[in-house]
Amino acid sequence: MGRAGWLTALGQSRIVFVLASVPLLAPCYWQSRVQAGDLASHLYNAWLAELIDGGRAPGLRIAWQATNVLFDLILGALFRALGPGPAERLAVGLAVLVFAWGAFAFISAVAGRRAWPLLPCIAMLAYGWVFHIGFFNFYLGLGLCFWALALTWNGAPARIAFALPILALAWLAHALPVAWAIALIAFSWLWRRLPSRLRPAALLAAIALLGLASAAIRFSFPTIWTPRQAAFVTGADQLAVFDGKYEALAWALFAVWSFLLARAIRSEGVRAVLSRLELQLFMLCAAGVLLLPGGILLPGYSHALLFITQRMSLSAAVMACAVVTSPRPRRFAAAFALIAVVFFSFLYRDERILNQFEDRLDEIVEQLPPGQRVIFGQRNSTPRVNGLTHMIDRACIGRCYSYANYEPSTRQFRIRVEAPNPIVVSTHESSLAMQRGGYLVQASDLPLYQLTIQPNGQFSVQRLKAGARSSTTRLEHLFD
Repeated sequence: MGRAGWLTALGQSRIVFVLASVPLLAPCYWQSRVQAGDLASHLYNAWLAELIDGGRAPGLRIAWQATNVLFDLILGALFRALGPGPAERLAVGLAVLVFAWGAFAFISAVAGRRAWPLLPCIAMLAYGWVFHIGFFNFYLGLGLCFWALALTWNGAPARIAFALPILALAWLAHALPVAWAIALIAFSWLWRRLPSRLRPAALLAAIALLGLASAAIRFSFPTIWTPRQAAFVTGADQLAVFDGKYEALAWALFAVWSFLLARAIRSEGVRAVLSRLELQLFMLCAAGVLLLPGGILLPGYSHALLFITQRMSLSAAVMACAVVTSPRPRRFAAAFALIAVVFFSFLYRDERILNQFEDRLDEIVEQLPPGQRVIFGQRNSTPRVNGLTHMIDRACIGRCYSYANYEPSTRQFRIRVEAPNPIVVSTHESSLAMQRGGYLVQASDLPLYQLTIQPNGQFSVQRLKAGARSSTTRLEHLFD
């Protein structure tokens, strides 16, 4: 058997999935901690759940909820069994595998063959903006939904039956990707049953329905929408993680996608390419990113569901991969791999900087008396993901209380504030003020310590007094 034969045989073997999973998981283990925004807050709240179970967190409770909780349940179980370090790596690694192989399964179902040339692209998306902002319930739910979409692609009733419990599990993670998946499944079912001449009208009608739904949502609830959402319609923005150097990679990915699509149009014709279901689904995803609100304040919550368009651009990105896999992009796998090498090199360097910063934060927190309330308000010039926002949460686990932690006061998560307490501030407005600066310290907040960074780069600790205003540290050009 020649070299090509061995590669073909390996590509059809199940062992290749195990082999490919090793580099997929590498970013979960290549640093001392996983740097992923809200992950630190999720981990801190897993610790708070232990305190609540032990009766050591007066004023807090664990609420039952049907969505936005699956990742927290997994993380909490691992935290109790193994401690914070192994728990975050295993929980995040599981989420990465569910998402990456779910996207791979869907793209492969569309292509009718295993989509190995697209794996470097999938890996970048798996560690893109949604990952680094730390929206892991959404991320896990979207990964499960791609598994469901893969099962339902050929419309076989038995496979659809298998998809239903997966969608139910995805709902436990997050409702938004499930609503998206059900809409795409319904559109696909209808599209396949329409005469080809009516399919363009079906797409236009679906986009019109999205516009009407957006208008109804904006009429019924406080919402956020900006024209800037147009920048997220292709999904390539998922590579724009931290500072400006990632923008070039996002444009490079978009250029390769565009070239592959143009090549397909040149070889097959515009009508043939536009008539593909996967391209119409991509256009639906793009329309949703553009038309739907970027944020919604739902009844019962004290904090809006934000970054909806940035989250859903990840679905558009995977759909873009499904579109360009049809022209057999094997010769362009090297281009995806090159972009991936640069992308992960950038990530390794920048996550190392963040971990070094957190090492210093740990050192200063360890010097405080145990069980104190601590806040660390800061801002930096990072355009998309502020990797420092929740660092204090992880640093406080087992040592102190991150008094400004936002989760309990939003009522969006299972750890919730019942009453004023010594562990976490009871209102979301106060939490934001502590994080952004300008909070008026009350006598009931004391003792309260504030961490700041001096111009020479050294941390300092200030014990705040009643009537004082909290401040923030502005960190410029963190990754220079």
